[in-house]
Amino acid sequence: MSFKNITVAGIGVLGSQIAFQTAFKGFNVSVYDINDEAIEKGKERIQELKPRYQKDLGASPEEVDEAYNRLEFHTDLKDAVSDADLVIEAVPEVLDIKKDFYTTLAKVAPEKTIFASNSSTMIPSQLVAFTGRPEKYLHLHFANEIWTNNIAEVMKHKGTAEEVFQGVIQFAEEIGMVPIPIHKEQPGYVLNSLLVPFLEAAENLVVNGIADFEMVDKTWMISTGAPKGPFAILDVIGINTPYNLSRAKAEAGNENAAKVAEFFKKEFIDKGRKTFYDYPNPKYLDEDFLK
Repeated sequence: MSFKNITVAGIGVLGSQIAFQTAFKGFNVSVYDINDEAIEKGKERIQELKPRYQKDLGASPEEVDEAYNRLEFHTDLKDAVSDADLVIEAVPEVLDIKKDFYTTLAKVAPEKTIFASNSSTMIPSQLVAFTGRPEKYLHLHFANEIWTNNIAEVMKHKGTAEEVFQGVIQFAEEIGMVPIPIHKEQPGYVLNSLLVPFLEAAENLVVNGIADFEMVDKTWMISTGAPKGPFAILDVIGINTPYNLSRAKAEAGNENAAKVAEFFKKEFIDKGRKTFYDYPNPKYLDEDFLK
């Protein structure tokens, strides 16, 4: 099984990275989003990736321009998937939005097309009934800044065809990822099964007044030799993701998660602040930070 034409649906932070990385590796990529405004914002995100690829990967200006030129942009889903071998879905992490997307996609995608969700919070069995092709559906999850944090977690469900599972693993390799095969459904995959409890533990230390965020990061960095602490990692992820996760847990009755959600809302979202540290020169990179 080989793929040539890839559609990426949703051009947010990760969708734009997936689209550009795939194009950078020589694939034809159609990008879909719901309106022209979303497409324009996505184009801006992709343009901002070009210097990162030149700095981090040593890519030439010609290589990043060629990658960009392999992208086509669409606001009509039928056009975007007209010849797709694989659709990678990166639409918002809202169950109803994903259900509606797959219900529409199932009607317009060619029979050959494989569907892969980049969902970080859902498992395949939550969405497979809406795809119309359970044997050709699985999850393909990327870490943020995929050109350097290059894992791709490939999660099958009971109905996924083995040929499809192996084909997507091969595709992940072809776009420069290290594939992580996941043979059973697991909320959080491998990465977030490890990362989310770690970040939540750090959040709880701060929200409950045990230590401030710099001391938490300093403790972790000195004790383990890690280049970043949990709050520097949260800055890479973005505040909205942990806020939304905490709010969802709060709505399910988790009182501590409610405190964390309120902290993010009061200290960041209401104030328009997006990170713990100030960039481009965050304090954790100072020579004296670990002293």
